[in-house]
Amino acid sequence: MEILGTALRVCVDDLDAAAGVYERLTGAEAMRFAQGPVSAAAVGPFLLMSGPPGPMEVLSKVTATLAVRDVEEAVADLRAVGAEIIAGPQSTPIGRNLVARHPDGSVFEYVDRRQAD
Repeated sequence: MEILGTALRVCVDDLDAAAGVYERLTGAEAMRFAQGPVSAAAVGPFLLMSGPPGPMEVLSKVTATLAVRDVEEAVADLRAVGAEIIAGPQSTPIGRNLVARHPDGSVFEYVDRRQAD
């Protein structure tokens, strides 16, 4: 599996206020999207997320988001090293994702830009 990049996950109470701060810091424009009750903004290397306590508690346990070429390839490689797939693969507004717990207990999201068939 080739990792193409990473995004630092930041849980925030006020997405609009936070997006403005990170836009100024990075010089990048926020790309906004939502999935269920969670609103998000990708700003440079940061992924800002805001939503109700339940979903945010789960999302805050994910260390980082890793961009990969193909989520299905990531599943095979993750299982080969003993990782547990705890969510997905599933379609999102920007492609497909999955969440995996590595053997050391770390939790990461893996995403690709492929749309569901």
